[in-house]
Amino acid sequence: MTSPACGGAGYWQQRADVVVIGTGVAGLVAALAAARQGRKVLVLSKIAETATFYAQGGIAVVLPDSFCEDGDSVDAHVADTLAAGGGLCDAEAVRSIVAGGYDAVADLVADGAHFDESTPGHWSLTREGGHSRRRIIHAGGDATGAEVQRALNLAATHLDIRRNHAALQICHDGDQVTGVLVHSHDGLGVVHAPSVILATGGLGHLYSATTNPDGSTGDGLALALQAGLSVTDIEFIQFHPTMLYTGPAGGRRPLISEALRGEGAVLVDGQGDSITAGVHPLGDLAPRDVVAAAIDARLRDTGERCVYLDATRIPAVAERFPTVTAACLAAGIDPAVQPIPVVPGAHYSCGGVRTDVHGRTDLPGLFAAGEVARTGMHGANRLASNSLLEGLVVGGRAGRAASAHAHGAGTVRADAPQTLSVPVLPRPALQRAMSEHASVVRDADGLRRLADLLADAPRRPVTDRAGAEDAALTLTARAISAAAAERTESRGCHHRADYPQSDTAQAISASVRIDATGAPAVSAPVGAR
Repeated sequence: MTSPACGGAGYWQQRADVVVIGTGVAGLVAALAAARQGRKVLVLSKIAETATFYAQGGIAVVLPDSFCEDGDSVDAHVADTLAAGGGLCDAEAVRSIVAGGYDAVADLVADGAHFDESTPGHWSLTREGGHSRRRIIHAGGDATGAEVQRALNLAATHLDIRRNHAALQICHDGDQVTGVLVHSHDGLGVVHAPSVILATGGLGHLYSATTNPDGSTGDGLALALQAGLSVTDIEFIQFHPTMLYTGPAGGRRPLISEALRGEGAVLVDGQGDSITAGVHPLGDLAPRDVVAAAIDARLRDTGERCVYLDATRIPAVAERFPTVTAACLAAGIDPAVQPIPVVPGAHYSCGGVRTDVHGRTDLPGLFAAGEVARTGMHGANRLASNSLLEGLVVGGRAGRAASAHAHGAGTVRADAPQTLSVPVLPRPALQRAMSEHASVVRDADGLRRLADLLADAPRRPVTDRAGAEDAALTLTARAISAAAAERTESRGCHHRADYPQSDTAQAISASVRIDATGAPAVSAPVGAR
């Protein structure tokens, strides 16, 4: 699929060596890395909120031997990640990213981040679901993302960050990237650049309720698909087991950190019975897909609207988890004395634009890092607190790789603007359909209805941020529905009611690309069957 080139009469124009789309952990780390290589970097920020800011639990990282607890090691962290990934992780990529974790965190500390300490000079470590060791570093109790964002924002004050700028298209000449078509308060414009880094985050607003901020609309996935690239493992969407339940209203809802369960909180139903007893050897600390599916099954069995996370036995819960406590108190719940009502919520995309561990895609000059990318780190289900880790490691590598590419590519120009007209389903209808047919549990009939609805979406031109977001949601939903229908098994965070067992023949990743007619096509799996 050939993307239109961009830029011409009536468009404002800028030039840069590297354009970074997104200002969360992966985007700012990438931008800083490229700038430190001497490149002219321009950062596009669509919305002030980032998913990074809302991350609570922490960063999973293996510390040097002298600081490790419980005999932790890179091998142990890799093993836990592979176990959570349901057979679809790229083991070499996992090892590369895990091994790079401590150096990436050290760079973040050099940029001003501070983490909680158990004793002076020793970080406090906690444990989360799927981890066999206490290896999660955190800040402000349960405000790790806010601290990471604060430190990076401060380090990036010298960067050229363009606020309220939404990327509409990746421009390329068929062989390499030439720039980005952008909408801002000044209208449509183009940034000419040989290197572009997608760091746009996730897709939580495909669903009626999510832990994600408003800007998480699958933008980077759509940009890559429109540029002719494929997305991989896109059917694996992680639903966090414990999103605060405050009623049927949609939109962003507070996350209730998994670290509460690491410190002793327990999941029970309305009758006080355990949710995970007999489901998994790790009980409430089982991988997220297991716990989310167990909650979903209990809700279906009982007809209740939520289950409960009982944290009343955690000493000084308000001090250890101030963010969770504040969210609960705002909803009229005191977690020190009351169980917290929770439900699974759309949280994280395990798949994305296929890249290597340096963020390189199949289109020269286009890179991706963070949640939008699929490095092979997460497979069919992300291990808790591996997301900030991946964003730090791959973000830095992508910034350096984009810098090197820009240096070698020299000056590029994008021209001949063209506005895309694409299928767009109104957001409320799309969110209802995705929540009904492609949520924690799916089946063939629901996925077929979803695909038919999306295929009939009317076409409209994309000329502003709102249109780009709705178009991105529609295109991303089409890719997900196609991939989920093709995977006739249950694996990781993809659960099929009509195929409840895993199929060893399907222990492979598949990719989705947009064909010449504009429809999603599931390609041959990545690797041999």
